[in-house]
Amino acid sequence: MATKSFASRTYRDEAVVLRTHKLGEADRIVILLTRNHGQVRAVAKGVRRTSSKFGARLEPFMVVDLQLSHGRSLDIVTQAQTKGAYGAGIAADYARYTAAAAIAETAERLTDVDGESANAHYHLVIGAMAALGRGAHAPELILDSYLLRALSTAGWAPSFTACSRCGAAGPHTAFSAPLGGAVCPACRPPGSASPSAETMSLLSALLTGDWESADAAGPQPRRESAGLVASYLQWHLERVVKSLQHVERV
Repeated sequence: MATKSFASRTYRDEAVVLRTHKLGEADRIVILLTRNHGQVRAVAKGVRRTSSKFGARLEPFMVVDLQLSHGRSLDIVTQAQTKGAYGAGIAADYARYTAAAAIAETAERLTDVDGESANAHYHLVIGAMAALGRGAHAPELILDSYLLRALSTAGWAPSFTACSRCGAAGPHTAFSAPLGGAVCPACRPPGSASPSAETMSLLSALLTGDWESADAAGPQPRRESAGLVASYLQWHLERVVKSLQHVERV
């Protein structure tokens, strides 16, 4: 009977480790974004001991195959196998690390509110971590692309071509975070940003995954697009993503 009860409380899932913090002398609380169970907060017992078999597998930015059991307030990690060892490579480079930290913080905020699309968010996060781990593109571009796609997945897809208010065909030369992106002259509210055409093209490329165009963008459009992405993110989250202030920009 006891075995059956334990089995009913146990489940397996893939997860990316978003954040960790210490618990007691040897344990650690891990914040996980799982493939099938949304955001999970769990205890990994004894992982801070040198004899732990899977302590290194539960570091931030690692992708793992886990066995967990349901607990009263926190689940318990009972097994962990590495699926994507991105943590060490990301942590070794400051630009990659700060970008990954901002991705993890955003993912934690979004999936805590929007659990229904957690599976889609999970795939976005591991795709971004994999790209950072192998240095596929500039870290700040990977970050901004992730942020735009994550906001779109959460239901806040921006427009960088047609007017986000009336639908008038673009390109347009104004951007309003409250209205959802590009705005035409007739819909432009006071205080709207006036990004360059190159910046709007870069934002569109980052949203759609046109990496050939994104990689070719110069420093000025990258800096300007970063500011617009940050303002758009803050508007919809209604809070600041603290990790963004540490991200290096060109």
